[in-house]
Amino acid sequence: MPTTRPAGCPFDPPEELGRLRERRPLSRMRYPDGHLGWLVTSHTLARAVLGDRRFSSRYEHMHHPTLDVGPIPPGPLGDLTAMDQPEHTRYRSLLTGKFTVRRMRQLTDRVVEITHERLDAMERQGPPVDLVPAFAQPIPALMICELLGVPTADREFFQQRASLAESPQEQMESWNALERYIRELVPAKRANPTDDVLSDLTTSDLTDEELAGIGTFLLGAGLDTTANMLALGTFALLRNPEQFAALRDDPDLAESAVEELLRYLTIADPGVRTAMEDIELDGQVIRAGETVTISMHAGNRDPERFPDPDTLDLRRRATGHLAFGHGIHQCLGQQLARVEMTVAFPALVARFPTLRLAVPAEEIPMRENANIYGVRRLPVTWEVA
Repeated sequence: MPTTRPAGCPFDPPEELGRLRERRPLSRMRYPDGHLGWLVTSHTLARAVLGDRRFSSRYEHMHHPTLDVGPIPPGPLGDLTAMDQPEHTRYRSLLTGKFTVRRMRQLTDRVVEITHERLDAMERQGPPVDLVPAFAQPIPALMICELLGVPTADREFFQQRASLAESPQEQMESWNALERYIRELVPAKRANPTDDVLSDLTTSDLTDEELAGIGTFLLGAGLDTTANMLALGTFALLRNPEQFAALRDDPDLAESAVEELLRYLTIADPGVRTAMEDIELDGQVIRAGETVTISMHAGNRDPERFPDPDTLDLRRRATGHLAFGHGIHQCLGQQLARVEMTVAFPALVARFPTLRLAVPAEEIPMRENANIYGVRRLPVTWEVA
């Protein structure tokens, strides 16, 4: 659901959310369609709602927190974020076993290979370079190809369609093309399975339609999010040169750097749930049918959980952040996303230690009012020896 940051402050949540968190972390909220629901802004309450299975994640129970769109239709087949138990449990249990240590190790080797291929291409091209199509987008796009078993011959098409298109019409056209592709990929995997998640799932009781839905869900969950984290995370490092230098000088900071960037940026915000029965929370009663919007970003900037939360500190122990959600809907592919970022960020700063923005920071176009926050373009340059 759309997320908006204040003008002139590309990384911070609106100040109003911080003030609400201090006064009333569980506040009444009037939704655009007139529904009177709730807004959660503290870390503790966010985890309480996200971890309580009495709150539904199904779209048709929700009211949209920013748009007056009327009734929201049910989520598409295979969209785990729009399911409750027991349906969610059935799908999740099938998928969890597919993200094995062995497969993550194999994927890590490919992340390293793909990352260095992209860095080599950037070096050959020379500055300036738009980091989004040159680096941030291809890495997760190619890793999704690995995960789904997209044939090598089709990967150029897949990358082109998976690019971060700017206009809503372009985005819809690209997404529809990818959905059609995955629907056609499923029967091909049944006929000739390979070593990938989609092939593994063909041995389950899932129908072709369900498999296509899960493939599309994995695509949506693992592509746009990581691509925007790589681009926006680099922007944040360049705006905080002491943190850029810390990672450049100490690659062992990579894991803590990734967790801190996830916390600090929180690109997927907010979360939305609906109470399915009367629930007491923080001394108030949320009535059955009332929608609750959870500001993950406000929760990740809660000083009660993260001291000095508005400072980017790559040495911070940022465990427990909400960037991947919490509870049964916590991001299924979070370990792959971590692998991609833990490889990519230190490799980028090591290869280009003098990396800097090629335009003034205020000229970087942001992805305002998008489902996933980020940058549309990130022109960068560096000193050539």
